[in-house]
Amino acid sequence: MSALDDLGVIRARAPRVVVIGDYLLDGWWSGDISRLAREAPAPVVDVAERVHAPGGAANTAMNLAALGARVEAVGVVGEDEAGRTLRAALAEAGVDVARLRPVADTRTTTKVRVMSGDQLMLRIDETHEGGWPQHAVEGLVADALAATDGADAQLICDYGSTLLSDAVVAALGAGDRPALRVVDAHDLARWRALEPDLVTPNAGETERVLGAPLGAGEERPERVAAHAGDILAATGAHAAVVTLDRTGTVLLQPDHPPLRTHAHPTPEKQASGAGDVFVAALTVAAAAGLPVTSACALAQQAADVAVRKPGTCVCSLDELAAWAGRPSDAALSADELAVEIERRRAEGERVVFTNGCFDVLHRGHTSYLRQAKRLGDVLVVAVNGDDSVRRLKGPDRPVNGSSDRANVLAALECVDYVTVFDEDTPSALIRRLRPDVYAKGGDYTPEMLAETAEVRAVGGEVAILDYVSDHSTTEILGRIRAVPTATEGMPPR
Repeated sequence: MSALDDLGVIRARAPRVVVIGDYLLDGWWSGDISRLAREAPAPVVDVAERVHAPGGAANTAMNLAALGARVEAVGVVGEDEAGRTLRAALAEAGVDVARLRPVADTRTTTKVRVMSGDQLMLRIDETHEGGWPQHAVEGLVADALAATDGADAQLICDYGSTLLSDAVVAALGAGDRPALRVVDAHDLARWRALEPDLVTPNAGETERVLGAPLGAGEERPERVAAHAGDILAATGAHAAVVTLDRTGTVLLQPDHPPLRTHAHPTPEKQASGAGDVFVAALTVAAAAGLPVTSACALAQQAADVAVRKPGTCVCSLDELAAWAGRPSDAALSADELAVEIERRRAEGERVVFTNGCFDVLHRGHTSYLRQAKRLGDVLVVAVNGDDSVRRLKGPDRPVNGSSDRANVLAALECVDYVTVFDEDTPSALIRRLRPDVYAKGGDYTPEMLAETAEVRAVGGEVAILDYVSDHSTTEILGRIRAVPTATEGMPPR
């Protein structure tokens, strides 16, 4: 299924998700700086606006609701103004807050960011220190077990406060196992005995689990993949998704090769909580019954949407649908395409691959693309890049650039994915994607194709489709060029 189909499943299912954990309130104070303080060389921010938004587990709950889940919040807050503001904001977003209990003589954790323009000047944290009343802890456990009964998923958000103590962890583990248990925790080792279905450590949390650094940049996903067994063993998880910020994510499952997603980097904004968006989208997709590979792909896209907005990150189902269906990125990179193909293959779908210049799309093209799609479930079209077309067709080609050609192809109902390659043949793509079928038009034979050996080497088959005559791009361009222009044959002025 496509990403839009997956979103339709989530919308129809509207899974019920229970969020247990550390609820806090984020603040964003912004203003101008025009002077320094008299007391010290510190900038003075003239605060013009104060905005508050749910943070921590509350931000995750907000995102789950925005992504179409029925959400129940389980936790405690202070019986203070911040707690009342937080509960009201969640309730307004459609989150059930009946089990988000106010507790007297405690403080709701707040994190206020002081901004000037796009620059973060200061963060002010107010936290609850010390233990929680015994009645509040016992009530939390009872609420969590009662709420999880019959729910589609239980999501635990543990950011290292004193609330989710070892005793609470043990009590949750002693209860009935939920249909789906997802743990997002700073210290995943504490939750190992609960054998989560999914865990979502970031780079730092993964390093703590491994007791070793991951390095930087592209070496991080490689090291994550190399330590897949260690990560799963240390967390007790059935699957782990390691989030690496701008580097994307790596999905780890026993007896499966690691699966990578790639982020779409954006200029730095003062956004907060992108990890909460990711785990919310991952959870709602998995709770709706989608394969974990599809859930990861959707979660990455949700995070891509959220980080493009300042403030505490939230991504709605409609925003995610718009992003997934955007036409501007019709051509996927080889990395993005590899992720999508592995996801579709994991769902048992048959992959068909074809390639060409597709400079002036005509009936011959559309006829053979429809035939190609009938050979499997997923049709990938690889388009020669502009330099490649010039080498193959001559200096006056292509007529249309690769971006235009890719977008036109992507608009065809029979085409699932489009990519652009710069080599003369798509052999490298074939080796990477391992298509089940390689399809070409009827003006070729398998022996004429340089790609035949590559296809057979990866276990695929070559299919030669019907030939449609009199519809080649060269012939069409020849007829166009043969038509006299309006000024041809007129006397010079």
